[in-house]
Amino acid sequence: MHPVKLKEGVYWVGEIDWDLRNFHGYSTQRGSTYNAYLVLDEKITLIDTVRPYLFDKMIQRLSSLVDPSNIHYIISNHVEMDHSGSLPLLMKIAKNATIITSPHGHKGLLAHYKRNDWNYKVVKSNETIPLGRKNIKFVLTPLVHWPDNMVNYLEEDRLLFSNDAFGQHISSSERFDDEYPLGIVTDEAKKYYANIVLPYSSQVQKALDTIVSLPIDMIAPSHGLVWRSHVTTIVEEYKRWASNQVDNKCLIVYDTMWESTEKIANAVQEAFESHGIPVKMANLRHSHISDVIADVLTTRFICVGSPTLNSNMLPTVAGFLTYLKGLSPKNRIGLAFGSYGWGGQSIGHVENTLKDCGFEMMESIKVQYIPDETQLQELFKKVKQEILLHEWVVNKFPSETQV
Repeated sequence: MHPVKLKEGVYWVGEIDWDLRNFHGYSTQRGSTYNAYLVLDEKITLIDTVRPYLFDKMIQRLSSLVDPSNIHYIISNHVEMDHSGSLPLLMKIAKNATIITSPHGHKGLLAHYKRNDWNYKVVKSNETIPLGRKNIKFVLTPLVHWPDNMVNYLEEDRLLFSNDAFGQHISSSERFDDEYPLGIVTDEAKKYYANIVLPYSSQVQKALDTIVSLPIDMIAPSHGLVWRSHVTTIVEEYKRWASNQVDNKCLIVYDTMWESTEKIANAVQEAFESHGIPVKMANLRHSHISDVIADVLTTRFICVGSPTLNSNMLPTVAGFLTYLKGLSPKNRIGLAFGSYGWGGQSIGHVENTLKDCGFEMMESIKVQYIPDETQLQELFKKVKQEILLHEWVVNKFPSETQV
């Protein structure tokens, strides 16, 4: 694949990872890309690199445009290995290049690679460096999603190199958002935000305040497709996700041993639907936690169920709740439910974890052995009443309101 022109003198020279299916616990069914960008100016500048096993392909693309040994600046926006992993290989070729990075990025690169002999330039937020005809501005965005993160803005081209923000895990020969189904691109951006950026939403809001003040024609993230026709769309989605706006809908997440907990899940589903609240079911035997988290991002009611196994939750449910707690979604309404034979501790464990997440809790549901039709009807009525008690009936509270 050849380099792809973004603007005059600006090219994508990254690489596609068609086979990637897991990104530190995040399922990537569509693979991904590692986006590196080359700016051809008086001072030839490369923005980010790729993972080491894809370095040779990146160099081939670079070499079709310029002698890599003539690279003047290498901008390292983020130390994580999918961004900086090829730096040691690249610096063997571009021996005189200067690495531009943030203060935390400088510390991180030294810690990762132990190379005091590389040339570094540490930039401050809003610092601008002339490349020749073009000028590039640096905006530090700490904790979106590491302390070292920063983004770059090519002023003359109104082009934002956004690092991990606005990214998606999609492997594709297409490079732009208008060359690929927009619904898929947006869904993958949502999944990316939910699984990687969600814990840092307050920092995202601060970064957005700075970024949206810039005139932007194009956003070039570190993963996935480049935004050129739907810039406003993705920026508005980020504003929504970062401000914790949720829809008045319900997500039921569970696993079951002998279908008793599943029967409870179905009764809970019917109770929410009786109020006109849309429900999505996620059986953890068949649903990957990273896909479930994408639904958590915009859902008000989170119901989690598990039978009791060895005085605890099923491992699938425990894993999901650990993952959920780490991502810190705020201001949801939770419900714990489950069946048991003789212990029943799982429901309390689920409830405590949801409370630790800061959720407002509905009254838990706990059923011994197999719930019969009478019990299921009682559960149905109980959940209906709980919804009313929380005053979150769908016709009273419109969707997309902040909680």
